[in-house]
Amino acid sequence: MAELVFFCGTMDCGKSTLALQMHHNHQARGRGGVLFTRNDRAGEHRLSSRLGLSVPAHEVTDSTDFWDEVVARRTEGRRVDFLICDEAQFYSAEQVDQLGRVVDELGADVFAFGITTDFRTRLFAGSARLLELADRVETLQVQALCWCGARATHNARTVHGVMVVEGAQVVVGDVDVPDEDAVGYEVLCRRHHRMRTTARTSGAAALSPQTLDLAAGD
Repeated sequence: MAELVFFCGTMDCGKSTLALQMHHNHQARGRGGVLFTRNDRAGEHRLSSRLGLSVPAHEVTDSTDFWDEVVARRTEGRRVDFLICDEAQFYSAEQVDQLGRVVDELGADVFAFGITTDFRTRLFAGSARLLELADRVETLQVQALCWCGARATHNARTVHGVMVVEGAQVVVGDVDVPDEDAVGYEVLCRRHHRMRTTARTSGAAALSPQTLDLAAGD
């Protein structure tokens, strides 16, 4: 039976790396699949991981219809046994519904990867719908770490190293954002997210704050 599976976690827990590994494993067994992503750190039409792996992928936009995408490929005689959907937090609820239909009516597995909450600890629309519809939800076991060494459970947005809790839900940053740049991202434990204490404001920058790209979601 085909499944809709949602693999989730904070930034820096290896979601995109797992997405690439799963794509490789399924293709190695003769299955045909399609890679989708949105707002990847490497730019449009790329799926990349923080380990340096990067492959071509189909860019998801507001107009993407996953049902139409799969039907069109199968009509052309191309095999589609599974979909890898990275950065799924940025998909719309309607697009997640389309993924569920692909599983139920076309029998293709869908493996979606994403972070659940934004820098304000609010659910992304795509993640919320995946939590509602997925056959399985898998929390990744690779633990991202807060600057204090505790398990990181929250994503924080920083401006010049200072945590902020207001602003647009999606703002694209970059990996290894220099100090002079305005927007960065950092993973924190719940305690330090609640206290709004980042590596920089704590004076613990030497412990590697892991400044990250929220749009990358990895």
